[in-house]
Amino acid sequence: MASVTPPGAPPKAKLSPLNRIAFSLTLLFLRILFRLCVRGAGHIPSSGGALLVSNGLSPIDSLLILSTSKRPVRFVVFPGDKRFSREARFSRGLGTIPLASENSPKEWLKSLRAVSDAVNSGEVVCLFAEGELSRIGQVLSFRREAERILRDLEAPVIPVALESAALGGVWRGDRLHPMVSALGGLRRVITVTVGSPLPAGTTLFAVREAILGMATDAWMERAPGMLPLHRAFVRTARRCPFRFAMGDARTPRLNFISALARTIYLGRRLAGAWADQEYVGILLPPSIAGALVNFAALLAGRIPVNLNYTASEETTASCIRQCGIDTVVTSKAFLEKMPLKLPGRVLLLEEIAATPARGERITALLMAICLPARSIEQALGRRRPPTMSDPATVIFSSGSTGEPKGVVLSHFNIASNIAQLERVFGPGPDDCFLGTLPFFHSFGFTGTLCLTGTLGIGVAYHPTPLDTAAVSRLVRDYCITFLLSTPTFLQLYLRGCAPEDFGSLRVVMAGAEKLSDRLAIAFEEKFGIRVLEGYGCTECAPVVAVNTYDFRGPGSRQVGCKRGTIGRPLPGITVRIVDRDTHDPLPAGREGLLLVRGPNVMQGYLQAPDKTADVLRQGWYFTGDIATLDEDGFVRITDRLSRFSKIGGEMVPHLKIEERLHVLIEATELTFVLSGVPDQKKGERLIVLHRLAEDRLRACLDRLAADDLPNLWKPKRDDFIRVEAFPLLGTGKLDLRRIKALATELSRQERAEINSRTADQPIQ
Repeated sequence: MASVTPPGAPPKAKLSPLNRIAFSLTLLFLRILFRLCVRGAGHIPSSGGALLVSNGLSPIDSLLILSTSKRPVRFVVFPGDKRFSREARFSRGLGTIPLASENSPKEWLKSLRAVSDAVNSGEVVCLFAEGELSRIGQVLSFRREAERILRDLEAPVIPVALESAALGGVWRGDRLHPMVSALGGLRRVITVTVGSPLPAGTTLFAVREAILGMATDAWMERAPGMLPLHRAFVRTARRCPFRFAMGDARTPRLNFISALARTIYLGRRLAGAWADQEYVGILLPPSIAGALVNFAALLAGRIPVNLNYTASEETTASCIRQCGIDTVVTSKAFLEKMPLKLPGRVLLLEEIAATPARGERITALLMAICLPARSIEQALGRRRPPTMSDPATVIFSSGSTGEPKGVVLSHFNIASNIAQLERVFGPGPDDCFLGTLPFFHSFGFTGTLCLTGTLGIGVAYHPTPLDTAAVSRLVRDYCITFLLSTPTFLQLYLRGCAPEDFGSLRVVMAGAEKLSDRLAIAFEEKFGIRVLEGYGCTECAPVVAVNTYDFRGPGSRQVGCKRGTIGRPLPGITVRIVDRDTHDPLPAGREGLLLVRGPNVMQGYLQAPDKTADVLRQGWYFTGDIATLDEDGFVRITDRLSRFSKIGGEMVPHLKIEERLHVLIEATELTFVLSGVPDQKKGERLIVLHRLAEDRLRACLDRLAADDLPNLWKPKRDDFIRVEAFPLLGTGKLDLRRIKALATELSRQERAEINSRTADQPIQ
């Protein structure tokens, strides 16, 4: 039965003949430039009304929607949305429904009702719920007008996800970001996914979750259009041969074509030693040598395993044994500084690269310039062509909460995370990274090795992030724009670096542990740049979510950061908060277990299918973190499952108590760390390791007694034990396993001293 347009409803969409011809020609042009992949178009009903709710991607969003539907589609236009400005030729004749400004409540409500009336009268209407084109690379908050429209609907809501490597996230201001020329090209895929209809009454939060989930599905199918990491490095070196690639104390400046030639030279020298080996060990600090050996291993078809030189010899030997490593590449100079006994064959770089013949150097340079990547691989010993599903590395987890596990990351995992970070931050050829994070750390391997090498970004390496004088000099001399660090290292820079030394920084991102508000504020006050807190884990290659800097423009402010949160998930990543016991999804604002799904999630743990099955379920990675997700998509970590103590039958969170103690003394540095130790009466007992002087501790205890924390959460005076320093891992994270052992031992000693003093007192 034909629908009847109610009186007062806005006119239906009706393209003029001229506009129809123009639309057809433009769509044909798009299909020539891109491969348009439409999924689920049958979910749009052939009759009756429906509301399409979509994310934004680019100025051609309306054309992408129109290409999926056989029925006319009308578009809701928010004030200031430039996709439907006067210059947008195809906004005319589409019967768009403009929303009035909130400055006039009566007109605003009338325009909202016009949208509902159009849908309820049988038309197909599309709503870009963000209201404007994202300039921060992430899906923006959905406008509250969209929630109001959903309330009055009597027709189904159909989520639509737009996704493309060639368009998404590259719009800075009103122009195409120049990095798209390096990442994109002709015939790149644009995916339009139309989801199953959601019933009337669906919340906007549920619609947003459905859209992000479909966008993740589109990212999961990107592998055919991507290159393995080493081939991307070869392509970059040839596209920008004379651009600065990397530098360190020994070689201040190395361009990309020279870096590739040296990689090939090392690969040829190592080919015999690496023959018939799948995994090869690398024990080198962040340096040009460490970077080139990693790329040489990938070109040769080997899987590089960067060993943790801050771990014990037993742990290192265990990692080597798990991977079946026969050969470890290191340097004599490094072993002199950090002597380690390594099982198997040890290859020293000083001997491998010694006395290069002129013919070898010329051959390597000619191979770098002329030979196809496939031929270079074969010359270095690779036996079969690489695929995106091949393991790119094995990174052993930090072991902060237990024994280290070998995390197998594929080329697709790492390349996807690089593409996700590129969309959000848009690094360009003028940017430069500080490379102080070790390559055995997932953030260091992905961020300052693979990202810089594949995107053509410069990086300045230094062996340790603890050397504040060297860090200041590097940032100043190399005009560093990206600083990837941890809160522990940022505390050192706050004390030891001058404000003018960090004047070139454009992005400061902190991860690995929680960033306190006081540290973030103190850093911003001193250096004039806001620290962006992110979140990641080795199993996710590693970045999951990150705050970004706000976009500000005429009539627009896009919020990219909320203090106290870890930001929004990166594009292509979906997060879900579920009940800890039932694993049922929770609504916005409810605290639960954090799950992650995306193309960056690992293949599994090395030779540990049982452990893999515990954390990977139906494509979701169970992080073990407790978090909340708000309606704008920001995630807030509240604690870890492993950082709770069961006291008197109640779960007591360590992180919340630590945060409160730091607030009570207004600390900007890490001063308190909690751990749980066995207790015969209550099951567990809280122990607080601290670094306070006695007078400050007394003041803290007085404030704690008057605080509104639950009494069960308040540690007693005897539970506070002073230490000189907290055990840290080489990545800068707290070593929670050693902290628990230290707390257990110190509490036992303190109890023994108390019992001894009590026994010595005479009986009255």
